[in-house]
Amino acid sequence: MPLTKLQFNPGVNREVTSYANEGGWRDCDKIRFRMGYPEKMGGWEKYTSTTYLGSARALHNWIALDGSNYLGMGTHLKYYIEEGQSLNDVTPIRLSVASGGGASAVTFTAFTTTTNGSVSATATSIVVASISNIPSQGRIKIGSEEIEYLSVDTANSALVGLTRGFNGTTAAAHNSGVTIFWGTLRVNHSSHGAFENDFVTFSGVGSNGLGSSGNITQAVLQQEYQVVSVTNANVYLIHARADTSTLGSPSQVYANANDSGTGGTGVGADYQINVGLDAVVGGTGWGAGTWGRGAWGSAEPNGLTTTTQIRLWSHDNFGEDLIINPRDAGIFYWDRSNNLSTRAVELSTLSGTKTSVPTIAKQVLVSDQDRHVIVFGCDDIGANSSATQGNGTQDPLLIRFSDQENPIDYFPTSTNTAGSLRLGSGSTFVQAVETKREVLIWTDTSLFSMRFIGPPFTFGLQQLSSNITIMGPNAATATEDVVYWMGIDNFYRYAGQTEQLNCTVKEKVFSDFNLSQSSKVVSGINSEFSEIFWFYPSASASDNDKYVIFNYGQNIWYFGDLSRTAWIDRGTRSFPIAAGGQYLYNHELGYDDDGSAMNSFIESAAMDIGDGDKFTYISKVIPDLSFTGSTQLSSPQATFTVKSRNFPGASFDNTASGVATRTASSPVELYTNQLFLRSRGRSFVIRVESSALGAKWQLGNPRIDSREDGRR
Repeated sequence: MPLTKLQFNPGVNREVTSYANEGGWRDCDKIRFRMGYPEKMGGWEKYTSTTYLGSARALHNWIALDGSNYLGMGTHLKYYIEEGQSLNDVTPIRLSVASGGGASAVTFTAFTTTTNGSVSATATSIVVASISNIPSQGRIKIGSEEIEYLSVDTANSALVGLTRGFNGTTAAAHNSGVTIFWGTLRVNHSSHGAFENDFVTFSGVGSNGLGSSGNITQAVLQQEYQVVSVTNANVYLIHARADTSTLGSPSQVYANANDSGTGGTGVGADYQINVGLDAVVGGTGWGAGTWGRGAWGSAEPNGLTTTTQIRLWSHDNFGEDLIINPRDAGIFYWDRSNNLSTRAVELSTLSGTKTSVPTIAKQVLVSDQDRHVIVFGCDDIGANSSATQGNGTQDPLLIRFSDQENPIDYFPTSTNTAGSLRLGSGSTFVQAVETKREVLIWTDTSLFSMRFIGPPFTFGLQQLSSNITIMGPNAATATEDVVYWMGIDNFYRYAGQTEQLNCTVKEKVFSDFNLSQSSKVVSGINSEFSEIFWFYPSASASDNDKYVIFNYGQNIWYFGDLSRTAWIDRGTRSFPIAAGGQYLYNHELGYDDDGSAMNSFIESAAMDIGDGDKFTYISKVIPDLSFTGSTQLSSPQATFTVKSRNFPGASFDNTASGVATRTASSPVELYTNQLFLRSRGRSFVIRVESSALGAKWQLGNPRIDSREDGRR
């Protein structure tokens, strides 16, 4: 029988039915198109084995004059600068209490009591002799068993919400009157301003810790802690940890009978800026924040406000240094000359003449061509020219910019280029992206262009489009002078004018989308392959678990599953870098998932003979593959599957698969020359996939041996 060459249109199309897309591709994962043909995308490996705390939402790469290559990274808990595969915590300090004074500004309380009645190995509550003054939640130790409890039943003097055999220990029975030791400590500090999950580092602890023979030693206390819960404005709880453990995986320490002191006099504490949320909380009223996040009716410190939005960051280098802004909070500055062990500080505290420095903002960037610091959605100037800070009242549509080459001078005068503009459409600023010629600015309804025009106005503002949406603060990205972004229900491009992209997977993406977490959408460029990525959360996910790609070189779309929360193109580094699951990854490195096999596949739309009124009998497939680039050099494989059915709405009732294996790569590439796959139906689809370790494949034009097989 004559062979039929299978030729497919590049890209994936889900905007029409499978039958209507005959000659196209229907489904895929972890593939890309090169020269119009599908191939497995590149893999990834951990860039560093060190984990970070929190979910990373922003990455920024820059190089110092001496060649040091830095990567800034903001998570919902901290801000890091990576250099030489080392993560350095430079999260700013919002409150510092000096150690060594005699006022005992910070003290600690450890707890013990006894069981009041026996405790079985399966008990779900523990009655105690006294509940007076004990923590409302915490970790305890009875004998060799560690137990975690979530609350206290005051009516019955019981610890409830138990996790028995906590921390790898074994649940056991305990007698009445047995001593209970707490691993949870109370920290007493008037007006501490801390929230649940905040970080604090203690110093100046007395040499005896909480007791000369206690377990809560000086070394245990004198380190960084994360706040477990906040009791009130003057008290919060921490879990004591061994000084040899890491903050990300602490080893629990429990008090003993000798831990009855306060930690000495003059204990110091450095509180980092309040952490942000990791997930958007629906609504704005009761229950929108964590319990104890502040006293009733009180404002949060350091410009942070109670919000239902996740912690996002903007950052840009000012020369060798870095300007950092947690969205809707303060602006901070990291001075490279102070080395990586020094934290960022508030911009308004830098030395020099400061005028009306913004204290709260939604985004910052440094304009590359003219060297102004531009601040979006910020507070206005201070009361007069001598004010060092802005007025503290955030205007979500206000743009302010510093004097040229001066990041701390914002009060406009006749002798500087500082000034301000206000967006005239929309209710709030969303995102700004810099191109070679201009800064594009999105509000929730409009798109603006901001261009440097020089004195006396410095910058000019022009509205480009109205009735334009953008999915979130990280949904737009630029390559050269072309900007791409994801809107609420469409994809867009700006290249001198705004245009809606013809997206062949739009319904696939937006019909399976968790809009409540839309602010987590992150866009990125993979310039080596002319790809724009958008990572987004599917309808059933709370964080990014899928991606969609627009290949602007071939004008096609494809998609897949991958959990990434931040992305940056390779730029000054060898590979693109992405963040996910507390690790940084080098992408386009090999063809595996961090040492494990990575499954990739592509599946065609339905094909038939004539108008589908006749049966087709397929007897074999002639593969057309290339395994060039496979790290598994001996025998990389790809599986061909033929699936048949009789009607468009029916399930596939006839499936046959075969494996094509490379047998030689030199002097020419050899692989399985034919696959005998017997399948019969009115229509069929072709699927090519690989889950072999180290296998890279590219599909060409396979052939099938098929014949018409009657009408019955």
